[in-house]
Amino acid sequence: MSELDFLARAFNLGSETKTDSESTQDSLLAARDALLRMNSAFRILTDAMPQMVWSTLPNGYHDYYNARWYEFTGVPTGSTDGEAWNGVFHPDDQDHAWGLWLHSLSSGEPYEVTYRLRHHSGEYRWTLGRALPLRNERGEIVRWIGTCTDIHEAKLMAEENEVLSRELSHRIKNIFAVINGLISMTARQSPELKPLAAELQDRIASLGRAHEFARPHSEYSRPVAIASNLHGLLGEILSAYPALGEGRLVITGYNPPIDDRSATPIALVFHELATNSAKYGALSAEDGRVTITLEQQGQEVAVSWVECDGPQLSGEPQNTGFGTRLVQLAITQQLAGSIERHWLPEGLRVDMKIAASRLLRPEGAPV
Repeated sequence: MSELDFLARAFNLGSETKTDSESTQDSLLAARDALLRMNSAFRILTDAMPQMVWSTLPNGYHDYYNARWYEFTGVPTGSTDGEAWNGVFHPDDQDHAWGLWLHSLSSGEPYEVTYRLRHHSGEYRWTLGRALPLRNERGEIVRWIGTCTDIHEAKLMAEENEVLSRELSHRIKNIFAVINGLISMTARQSPELKPLAAELQDRIASLGRAHEFARPHSEYSRPVAIASNLHGLLGEILSAYPALGEGRLVITGYNPPIDDRSATPIALVFHELATNSAKYGALSAEDGRVTITLEQQGQEVAVSWVECDGPQLSGEPQNTGFGTRLVQLAITQQLAGSIERHWLPEGLRVDMKIAASRLLRPEGAPV
């Protein structure tokens, strides 16, 4: 097929009558000149970019790489056309990258993969590959345009940060263990402090679970059951209570993401509520139930703790303990919220509001 025949088909000009052949020829020549100018502009633009740029035919056949690709890989021009591009990937990454590429070709979904690409020095460097389909007016894919970005230093830095994070986490857990040990020693020397020591150790254990839940995790270090959201944290903190597994302690409603900043005060609050309920409230009864409901209300998260089917209440206690003051402090100061307790005959109801901005640190904010 000649170049003009190709252009005629591409621009639906093949049905013109012979009497219009001269004007058709002029249209084809003008279209060819326009395409040549666009192609030249595309090559100049991509060669000026700091990223590696490539493109393929609709079937995935690679037919173009910019100058950055050849500078990075050092391969001869044209040697990675077609399917040969996969050969410059690290052997351990080839099947994964190829599988994702075939999925994108069959589904039309954007392509994104992280792999190690062979540098002209012989070193394999971590690279982020992305591609999007270019479609015509009928929605058909006519070309794929992709980029490769060298992320090697960023990847190594992230791995170093993960090692430091694990080491820091290990040291923090050791501190919790040392504190618990000191409390145990003190309680043995002063038997009258044993009840207080037990409560304090429970609180420290709650903080330890919150720390493990909310600390930065990699895809390898994160426990399978942990997800960084409020439901996940509450489930972790309350997992020690059989009522959770029995369906008598239920968590429902809004499930916002959280981080380490909010995990600690939230853990303290719900540990105190559950502990008091197990001693005096609904969780102290065989059929007692607790429902925790969360709801988004503008810039706040409303949380209700409702107990029922436990011992009947005769009103608000005359004396409040340290745990009550701890909850008040955590909600009002650390979480910028409010708390109200309702001592109803059928059980305690606690209504709390938490500033949504305190649940998750803004992206880019200092830790």
